[in-house]
Amino acid sequence: MRFKDKAAIVTGAASGIGRATAVRLAKEGAKVMIADMNEAGLAETAAMIGSAAVAAPLDVSDFDACNAYVANAVKTLGRLDVLCNIAGVLRMAPIDKVDAKEWRRIMAVNIDGVFYMSRAAMPHLLETKGNIVNLASAAGLVGIPYNAPYSASKHAVVGLTKSMALEFAKRGIRVNAVCPGGVKTPMIAQAPMEGVDYEFVMLSSAHLNGGELFDPEDIADAVVFLASHEAKRVSGVAFAVDGAQTAY
Repeated sequence: MRFKDKAAIVTGAASGIGRATAVRLAKEGAKVMIADMNEAGLAETAAMIGSAAVAAPLDVSDFDACNAYVANAVKTLGRLDVLCNIAGVLRMAPIDKVDAKEWRRIMAVNIDGVFYMSRAAMPHLLETKGNIVNLASAAGLVGIPYNAPYSASKHAVVGLTKSMALEFAKRGIRVNAVCPGGVKTPMIAQAPMEGVDYEFVMLSSAHLNGGELFDPEDIADAVVFLASHEAKRVSGVAFAVDGAQTAY
């Protein structure tokens, strides 16, 4: 019960790592405000958690919506101790097949949303000496073929994480990022665009783990650890959970 009497916001909570993180936080005593654009998936997550969860849809790429969401979460939950920025999108494609609209969509969700939510949450986290855990990726530490926009956005998440950690270190706020390898989520299960060498994409990750992708719960373990008091001296890290993918 590391999060007894604590309150958290988890974005991307309709499935995958976001859902696993929200469930785990609630099991350890937290009240959780869960956010996603997928309202059906969000309802499923809320049902899994029970009364500790409050579900409300959110488009993290909308600056004003993020401000309103955080304000509503604090009003509803009474406080804010943890922000988990999990929401993200991925599209595997050759770089010459990525148009400006797709590039902007990936950046808007994967990095703009992290900035918007963190900015809105910071005044409330300062009151509780809380913390932020962002979901980056192994693709935020090394290049991944056919994932240029995604990799660029996740490198940006790592940079934002480190900058915020330094800026708020003396004020008692910790900011960390988790960098997973390949995980079994609906996002990664999508069919890649024609021209993508999928075996080449996966060569750098899954082969290190016997050809197996990780479970979302494996990543949630790391997110929740970094959000807990056990990690009270940890800030500004890009915490790889990738089976040695980025250890070369």
